[in-house]
Amino acid sequence: MTVTPALNFAPELLLRAQGVKVVFFDVDGVLTDGGLYFSEYPDGHPLAQPPGGYRAAGEIIKRFNTLDGHGLKLLQRCGITPVVITGRDSHVLRARLQALGVAHAHFGTEDKRPAADITLQALGLDWSAAAAMGDDWPDLPVMSRAAISCAPSNAHVEVRAQAHHVTQAPGGHGAAREFCDLLLVASGRYAELLQEYRQ
Repeated sequence: MTVTPALNFAPELLLRAQGVKVVFFDVDGVLTDGGLYFSEYPDGHPLAQPPGGYRAAGEIIKRFNTLDGHGLKLLQRCGITPVVITGRDSHVLRARLQALGVAHAHFGTEDKRPAADITLQALGLDWSAAAAMGDDWPDLPVMSRAAISCAPSNAHVEVRAQAHHVTQAPGGHGAAREFCDLLLVASGRYAELLQEYRQ
């Protein structure tokens, strides 16, 4: 029995998304809810007692959404490369990306456009084959160059105004999956993938 997908997107969005081969994702506020959880470094950690005598705080927890994770895996199955460019770095983030098979990532990168340029060159692609998703001003240089850009519903107002598509879900709550779904529909592979899970 052939599956009829429940999803549909505006034709102009699908047209803009055709030919996308790489997607740049921010992390905080896109793949997570933007909350930053800090705790004291454990005793013995090099940063636990820095000069000055205060105990430094270290980021040890991030909350990821499984819908987003599965979306990134589906993109890879369709030959679309997910790339993470984030201003932060942590062991938990690296572990999550490794588990999802995300091979291209730039950590601790505040100036995101050069990182995207490097990745495009490495993949032999240009901006016409790129999509981007972000939630705050540092993401705008990448989003403004991509063929299609997306923002979570709780992104900064200036980012939502520049995005071609704004998701219904907020960041960290399935927003990235919504963008993945749009790209999968535009690639013509969404119904085929859904059919596999309905058999």
